[in-house]
Amino acid sequence: MKSRSLFLMTVSVLLLATGAAPAADEKTGWSDKAELSLVSTSGNSKSTTFGFKNTLTRAWESSNLEIRAGGIRAKSDTITRFAVGDPNSYVAMETSDSKVTAENYYLDGKYEQKIRKNLFWFTGGGWERNRPAGIQDRYLVQGGVGNTWFDADDLKFSTLYSLTYTDQQDVVEIPEVDGTWVGARFSWKYLNKFGANTTYENHLVLDANLEEGSRWRGDMINSVAVSMNSRLALKVSLQWLYENEPAYTAGELFSPGNPPVSTGTTVPIQLDELDTIFTASLVVNF
Repeated sequence: MKSRSLFLMTVSVLLLATGAAPAADEKTGWSDKAELSLVSTSGNSKSTTFGFKNTLTRAWESSNLEIRAGGIRAKSDTITRFAVGDPNSYVAMETSDSKVTAENYYLDGKYEQKIRKNLFWFTGGGWERNRPAGIQDRYLVQGGVGNTWFDADDLKFSTLYSLTYTDQQDVVEIPEVDGTWVGARFSWKYLNKFGANTTYENHLVLDANLEEGSRWRGDMINSVAVSMNSRLALKVSLQWLYENEPAYTAGELFSPGNPPVSTGTTVPIQLDELDTIFTASLVVNF
């Protein structure tokens, strides 16, 4: 089912993207926005964090295609230092153990077609992976309608309402938890430009599972970008990812005692509901 969902999403996006389009004006055509962030330390501590986002857009007079991809990966090395010998004569040594502490990737596409001035329909789908949050693969397809409330250069606001189908595979599978469901989604996009160089954006997505009401999730991103010129900007963003019923991880089981003793087996342990991601990045506009 996962392959089918991805196939339907990919085919629908490609067919819509390659369809005939009206003649272009100043607001039509291709555009691209790329965001890159990198933090690296070495020496007494070693860590690397790399993040990227890319939004490719094709605009026509009454329709719009958007393809987004992005990810973040953080790796840290735990350095253990020890000595071999005796207190008067020894050799200092060290070992290093690398571990991925954050990993989150996504790819999605959406096509919008205007019905009238402030009303449009849309369809799309996507894939995401967030192993630290227990999600190995999540595929989603959706379709619905939306309203454009403001569409000025310095103020944009739209709301979207859709039905969804989700196919999810967790890192630790729980037999009684169904990995596929039909849902409903509400989302908005808000943009407010202050002066010539500063732009604030807020994106919200709320997903409800129509088969199990307690399994809902939310995703909100707040960001502020300051333009350096027409091509480059500096951007900071804060993202909240909330799962009302989060996935599970495998935890090592210890028998009671002082100290506890490992039994050599693992049991499923539910993860936290809320993840936060803060990024600072360089934005390149094409």
